[in-house]
Amino acid sequence: MATSDFVLGGVAAMGAGIVTNPVEVVKTRMQLQGELAARGSHAQPYKNVLQAFVTVAKNDGILGLQKGLAPALCFQFIINSIRLSTYTQAVDKGWVHNKKGEISFARGMFWGALGGVVGSYCASPFFLIKTQLQAQAAKQIAVGYQHPHTSMSDAIRQIYRKSGFLGLWRGSMASVSRATVASSVQIATFGKAKCLLKDNGLVTQPTCLSFFSGLAAGSFVSVAVTPFDVITTRLYNQGVDSQGRGLYYNGCLDCVTKILRSEGIYGLFKGFWPIYLRSAPYSTLVLLFFDELIALRESYAPHK
Repeated sequence: MATSDFVLGGVAAMGAGIVTNPVEVVKTRMQLQGELAARGSHAQPYKNVLQAFVTVAKNDGILGLQKGLAPALCFQFIINSIRLSTYTQAVDKGWVHNKKGEISFARGMFWGALGGVVGSYCASPFFLIKTQLQAQAAKQIAVGYQHPHTSMSDAIRQIYRKSGFLGLWRGSMASVSRATVASSVQIATFGKAKCLLKDNGLVTQPTCLSFFSGLAAGSFVSVAVTPFDVITTRLYNQGVDSQGRGLYYNGCLDCVTKILRSEGIYGLFKGFWPIYLRSAPYSTLVLLFFDELIALRESYAPHK
């Protein structure tokens, strides 16, 4: 079943990604807003989540809320097909259970993190392109560095021409760190929440169980991942010089230092609310879709 788990994990994530991509666009814009500027000293075209949605739709058109969708779906398919199939195999093999047969939160975090690390590194070029396309905006509401890409394929060509093949993996370590935290917390919380809700008789209907477990996972993820997400967005969106070096940051540590120095701790939590509004429904949908697809597959599987 490993191959089908791989495919179903990716398909589930793509379904969730289509629904939540507009929030991702808003989140990216809010994280780039006021980059390396003191709080209150810069223009603020995006004041809150709702106003940001209206602003993007008004200036970039309603389709502007789905910018970067193609690379976003490629990213979601790759990372989630790897991490969800990895976790599912670990559960089937009993690698996440303790001696009592219960799902271990720590072991769940390990297998969730492992899948997230591998998946995020493989999918890093698409996260890079997604971020740069989502940052593109009409001049009056533009924030952050504006890349001249016209499409995903054009972005690949331009990045390759300027920085070579490895340029597509620029900033990948930030993405790996982000995915390690997000995946480990999401997967472990989902599995543990499922056990607690089911074992205590609070929720027993399979679809509802997946929904509430996913909601709990998304809530924890949004708190844990925000600083890592800000760093990843900044590193991926910055421009590069003729030698392929970042114009603003030399790496993760330099990025954190400069944000703290110029924007304060608040800078590391920019875009928290859109991250929450995306993470909770995203985690709920992707894990719900995955469980439902697994159940659908099992219903058609030949019985022994």
